[in-house]
Amino acid sequence: MTRLFRITETGLVESRRKPLDLESRIEDWVARDLSLVGVDGFVIGRQVATDHGTRIDLLAMDEDGNLIIIELKRDRSPRDIVGQVLDYASWVRHLTTKDVHDLVRAATGRSLPDLYRDRYGKAVPETLNASHQMIVVASEVDEATKRIIEYLSEEHDVGINASFFNIFGDQGHEWLTTDSLLDQEEVKDRAVKKARAPWSGFYYVTGGAEEDRPWEELRRYGFFTACGGRRYSNALDRLEIGAPIFYYQKNRGYLGYGLVTTAKMPAAEFRLASGDLLPDVLPSGYVTDYADDPDIASYVVGVDWKRTFDRDEARWFSGIFANQNVVCKIYDQQTADFLREQFGVTHEESE
Repeated sequence: MTRLFRITETGLVESRRKPLDLESRIEDWVARDLSLVGVDGFVIGRQVATDHGTRIDLLAMDEDGNLIIIELKRDRSPRDIVGQVLDYASWVRHLTTKDVHDLVRAATGRSLPDLYRDRYGKAVPETLNASHQMIVVASEVDEATKRIIEYLSEEHDVGINASFFNIFGDQGHEWLTTDSLLDQEEVKDRAVKKARAPWSGFYYVTGGAEEDRPWEELRRYGFFTACGGRRYSNALDRLEIGAPIFYYQKNRGYLGYGLVTTAKMPAAEFRLASGDLLPDVLPSGYVTDYADDPDIASYVVGVDWKRTFDRDEARWFSGIFANQNVVCKIYDQQTADFLREQFGVTHEESE
């Protein structure tokens, strides 16, 4: 049990623990700052009505478009609240991408693309609710309930966790402490891993539309780039030397297959096979913008493009995997098989 002490000249004075009797305050705090329960995301609905005649306290979404159910214990027993949140999950798991868009519009009066762009500065993922997580908020739960949550998460990859909130009071002041039963990132990773197919071994990379990154420049000079802030450029850290990548251009399709040849570096330091520095060949635009500011400058990795197509020959089919992430792994097996065949990639090359 968490205890809180005030340090005085004469010693420690323990602050009085107060009952978690103002759930509306807790709900408001969590709705404004999901990091209190270890989540990087935003709320898409409060008191969301389910088809089971119940209401979810908070329904949130993370950057990948996954849903998070957040439920306060209120006056229910620990086991009752775990059963309740599992019942909510049985409803959430059936929500389609269209259902989620409709739910957000009804709950907030705004479109999901607007809310998502406000939070992350980019377009909402094309596919939503591929997986979901559940978080129970309480002052404490009994040992049996802890064992149940740990068993579901660690043995069966169920995305469930408990977040503990305690309020203390002393001399007219109040303090809030928070903690979690399990590491929320690990809970998320286990849940996402269970929901998707094994990794194909290929990486997806995108530079946006043609006006953002002219394809011929990337292909001719053998590189891939990201800029506009650490959120984007840090994605290049996922690409080790030798990583197989497929390049996707927004509004076109897949244009190239290649292997990464260098670690991430500032664009100003990247040398072409000819020995020329990249900024000397492309002296303006996305390569050189903000070169003096490492937080928003352009970064690159070298790429040995093995097979490429012109823009009017882009490879694509309806439902092919694509999203707004600069770099991510391709898990969709249909997309991986299609790209392997279209770009003539042998299984030996992809291993």
